[in-house]
Amino acid sequence: MNAAIGLVITIVMVFGGYLLAGGKLDIILHSLPFEMMIIGGSAVGAFVASNDFTTIKHTMGDIVTAFAGPKWKKKDYQDLLCLMHELLHILKVNPVDIESHIEAPQESSIFQKYPRILKDHDAIEMICDTIRSMIMNFDNVYQVEMLLEKHLDSLTEDKLHGSHALQGTADALPALGIVAAVLGVIKTMASIDKPPEVLGGMIGGALVGTFLGVFLAYGVVGPFAARIKHTRMEEHVFYSMIGEVLVSNLYKNPVNICIEVARRHAPSRIRPSFDEIEQAIRELKQAA
Repeated sequence: MNAAIGLVITIVMVFGGYLLAGGKLDIILHSLPFEMMIIGGSAVGAFVASNDFTTIKHTMGDIVTAFAGPKWKKKDYQDLLCLMHELLHILKVNPVDIESHIEAPQESSIFQKYPRILKDHDAIEMICDTIRSMIMNFDNVYQVEMLLEKHLDSLTEDKLHGSHALQGTADALPALGIVAAVLGVIKTMASIDKPPEVLGGMIGGALVGTFLGVFLAYGVVGPFAARIKHTRMEEHVFYSMIGEVLVSNLYKNPVNICIEVARRHAPSRIRPSFDEIEQAIRELKQAA
């Protein structure tokens, strides 16, 4: 929602200020389709040329995310902590029993309680792989912790591909705007024998290219790249919390302490309270 509101404000302020200053939209509207074809088309072409299909697909999804906001909501963070509490409880009581859950999470009665988390491949992979490593190398705390850190780093890099690709496009747009402007000047110079009023309109049309390149770079694409990066980094906290719980467990802290350490790591605006987590865990125990 913020992305859409910000985009509308930017457009209204830029063109509204131009009109209030006495500017006329005729020359912009006349040149816009051609300049947009040159700048937008070349930007899309450069984007496709510089990225593989996976990154392109990822970026399209990121643009939707920029409007929709972070994937994980407050209820998801609460569900994650409850899920981790159940898994750690089993792991501490009888490590053998945990194997059936981490080897086939889709069939696990515990994971099935949390369908949104179960649908997320990255979260399930991190939980199951790390617990599996803990079982295999239970005495080597630092090795498991190192593997978890590398997993989180790799996940962060993958999630930011779309943001980096868009930022690269934003950086190129001013130069592509200059390309469009230069082509407009070439066209104007070929008509140097025209009257001044005609040449003035042609030069103005050429300058629309420079304007569009800068406007799209700093008013549209750049802010969207920043928005996507912020959104993905907030979503990444969800996966970091999984690491917080498991690392804390590696150091043999009580289950409740492991959960509390991770809870405090959640984004403040959607962080479940201590009482909410206690109540949710209490309800789980009663249901069992």
